[in-house]
Amino acid sequence: MAQTHQLSPEAFKRLEREYDDLTNRGRIEIAQKIETARELGDLSENGDYHAAKEEQGKMEGRINQLAAMLENAEIVEADANAGAVQAGCVVGIKYAGDDDVDTYLIGSIEEKRDGIDVMSPGSPIGQALLGAKIGDKVSFDAPAGTLTVEVVSIDV
Repeated sequence: MAQTHQLSPEAFKRLEREYDDLTNRGRIEIAQKIETARELGDLSENGDYHAAKEEQGKMEGRINQLAAMLENAEIVEADANAGAVQAGCVVGIKYAGDDDVDTYLIGSIEEKRDGIDVMSPGSPIGQALLGAKIGDKVSFDAPAGTLTVEVVSIDV
């Protein structure tokens, strides 16, 4: 069974635009680069050709990744009235024994925003935080042992 990707409506639209751009403009441009490099002669020693083929491979990999994400996307919108940690919200947490507040966006890496780290809701800490309210302390298993964090803020 394919993995479901929870995406905000904005991220879904952004990924659709990227997919459309890569499958249209991107493929045309890379085909032109490959053709231009082929005209330079011997392909076995043609650095431009090999670079263009490598670029094509990376682009096709991203196209396949985007296609899978879009096909298996679940559009989620954080509910501002929920009052609990959910996919799509920004949560502030404090680790037990630490006064520093770390802020994370709960969601797919494709939801990334400037200045905010992303935490997967499927990670051990992400799973522990889902449903928690401000003031709740949750524990989760980490490689270094069991850790506890306190939810100090939730923003949509």
